[in-house]
Amino acid sequence: MYSLNIIFKYTFLISCLFLGTSYTYASDQLNSTNHIQSIVLGSGCFWGAEKGYEAIPGVIDAVSGYADGRGIKPTYRDITQLRNRLNPNNYAEVVKVTFNSQVLSLESLLKHYFESHDPTQLNRQGNDIGTQYRSTILYSDKNQKETIQATKLKFQELLTSADYGQIVTIVKMLEKFYVAEDYHQDYIAKNPNGYCPDHSTGIKFSPNNQIAKLDNALIQQGKQIVVIEPQGFCPYCEKFKEDVSNNYKGTIPMSFRLASNLEGLNIKTPTWATPTILFFEDGEEVFGYQGYLEPKEFYKVLGAFKLGRSEAYNVAFNEGTDARFCKEYEIFKNTPDGVFVDKLSGAHLFDTRDRFNSTSGWLSFTSPVAGSVYELEDNSYGMRRTEIRSSSSGIHLGHVFDDGPNGMPRYCINATVLEFVLRKDI
Repeated sequence: MYSLNIIFKYTFLISCLFLGTSYTYASDQLNSTNHIQSIVLGSGCFWGAEKGYEAIPGVIDAVSGYADGRGIKPTYRDITQLRNRLNPNNYAEVVKVTFNSQVLSLESLLKHYFESHDPTQLNRQGNDIGTQYRSTILYSDKNQKETIQATKLKFQELLTSADYGQIVTIVKMLEKFYVAEDYHQDYIAKNPNGYCPDHSTGIKFSPNNQIAKLDNALIQQGKQIVVIEPQGFCPYCEKFKEDVSNNYKGTIPMSFRLASNLEGLNIKTPTWATPTILFFEDGEEVFGYQGYLEPKEFYKVLGAFKLGRSEAYNVAFNEGTDARFCKEYEIFKNTPDGVFVDKLSGAHLFDTRDRFNSTSGWLSFTSPVAGSVYELEDNSYGMRRTEIRSSSSGIHLGHVFDDGPNGMPRYCINATVLEFVLRKDI
């Protein structure tokens, strides 16, 4: 006796045939999703790697976790213990990448994997040393294995021609993947003031994408700022550009370089973190910082670098005050038509059209450039005053009073923290 399910299925197919309607069984629908694949990749610390995979079109999900270990617990606390640092059975920090193979081929994903770290380093990536940082690929079927081996062989040829050693990436079947603790997932997004590790060799599969060598001769002259950025996407670098460098117009040049393009520069700070912000004088590093620097901190470092132990630094960062009729005041009180700018950021602050002689011994203006300054209450020295600071750099500029001409304000500004630009040069 036929089951009701079989009778229904037969009747439904007959009706579809007469109606000219196509029908796909659930099993066929399942087969149509076979283009959704996953692979587990280890290339050192999983924080930056996870973010890098998520930025690739065709990647559906990237999850940090642990794999390929035994005898210890698959937890961050256990794998990072000193006794497991050289343990060959330690779990590796990995990322499980789920992707749509109709949008992103496995070969393209693997090319990103090999290009984004140094697969010739054994049980380490840069300063991260230990078996948990080993380079490893854990596949789920034989077809993936064949693609992995072919892609690995291509990259080895490129590395060899560039005088790199042998690839030490472990390739094996995935046994089990353990999801890492919640605080490791989307770690970079949760920690906005950090850095992205970049251990890439600079070697690319496509000759058209090879990193061109840049001339650093200009960076070897005078004071310079160099920001190290990655080959791929780094949210901290984008944040630094948005908050600082895109608006920077200071007189000390700022350049961007990959870690593989720093020839001829004497560098003390490790260059595997992006961004890394380096301050040079005649090609010698004076100061370096790994990670995102918010504007206030960046300009404080730049202030020390550019101004040193000067009256200008004291005014800018210690809320000092110029001496009346100081040298800079005498220079700036009768300039031609132009604009006074922030000595560090180069942002426009005050216009000569708003300047007047208050006979006070300090530069005086009836108004600032719109949006260029902000006010703070200042009750120091037993006085009630309104302090003026630069919106771009946060440095102290002076004070504003209500005794300007014709009932207008008087912005009393320290000349030592300003520079002057002719209007024709703006």
